[in-house]
Amino acid sequence: MQYKILVVEDEEFIRDGLQESLEMEDYIVEVAGDGEEALLKADDFLPNMVLLDVMMPRKNGFDVCRALRKKYPSMIIIMLTAKGEEASKVTGLNIGADDYVTKPFSTLELLARVNAFFRKLAILESPIVFGTEVAEFSGIKLDFKKYEATKNGEFLDLNAREFQILNLFYRRRGEVISREELMKLIKTDNNEKSRTIDNYVVKLRQKIENEPENPKLIISIRGMGYKLDA
Repeated sequence: MQYKILVVEDEEFIRDGLQESLEMEDYIVEVAGDGEEALLKADDFLPNMVLLDVMMPRKNGFDVCRALRKKYPSMIIIMLTAKGEEASKVTGLNIGADDYVTKPFSTLELLARVNAFFRKLAILESPIVFGTEVAEFSGIKLDFKKYEATKNGEFLDLNAREFQILNLFYRRRGEVISREELMKLIKTDNNEKSRTIDNYVVKLRQKIENEPENPKLIISIRGMGYKLDA
């Protein structure tokens, strides 16, 4: 499953920047420029998450949040509030928002929060049963209880799919896993080509390998797939 995010923001340059950054993380993204458009898009797009600005024309973020929470109880809502609006943060959380980010915000911080929510959701939805709460190899530590990953003590910002792939590789370390099996286990759409899996692996290598161009952990097996050499 590829997660869907609706970005609701009336400032075009912020809206476009968030869309680009989220799509680079393999999320499906739609945007809305005001509160009324947001509600229409939510009904049509059915996003897993909404990034919701507070101050917007036509209908403010609080009203949108109330409407979405009533209609879609499991939808993740992260509100974007202006710096110093402490009351806005409290109000947003009280009416059903899951989290808030203060403007001006770091795109990397926002992506980290988004990825953290989806890691948790991916684990809850995954048919994979974890045999251990913590896995460690080659300086990499995976905490399946906290849904966190570190390398030599430094935080690794893995998105939901990267976390799933790395978990699968660890459980089957030393075994060759085909692209077809990876596509099936992480619920990649059947219409997507196996090359998509290669792209995921490239991004994962960039995060965990010391030399991504000369990988030592995730090894390509020509004509077959990949294996974790840990």
